[in-house]
Amino acid sequence: MNRTKTFMMAALLFAASVANANAKGACTPGVEPEDIYGSIVHAGKDKPLKDVMITAFLQSKKEKFVLSGTNGEYGIDNLPPGTYKIVFEKDGFRKVVKEKVIIKPNSGIELNIEMESKGFDFGPSPFHFIEL
Repeated sequence: MNRTKTFMMAALLFAASVANANAKGACTPGVEPEDIYGSIVHAGKDKPLKDVMITAFLQSKKEKFVLSGTNGEYGIDNLPPGTYKIVFEKDGFRKVVKEKVIIKPNSGIELNIEMESKGFDFGPSPFHFIEL
């Protein structure tokens, strides 16, 4: 699936989850029994990053994903207990993967993330093919 389709799917799911949360009453981080929440900032600049796609995987099955808000905040509510891999992705930044994040019944976990900008990758030098 290309990035545009992935982004559109994420935006639609995010809008649906916001509508669902508004229908039930907004969820506050740390209040729901099983959730992951936190904030995401640009490493070294401490500026919040919005529109970071966060995906939670349980037993190789994609469970939920959301986008971070304007201030870099995010929340994934109502995750069943288990061991997760949490992936943070944004164009122009290095992917951050948190392995073995354990969600226990009636407890939440805070994951605050710093994402680094991707540097320029010029590839190998043309001279590396020449034997000296």
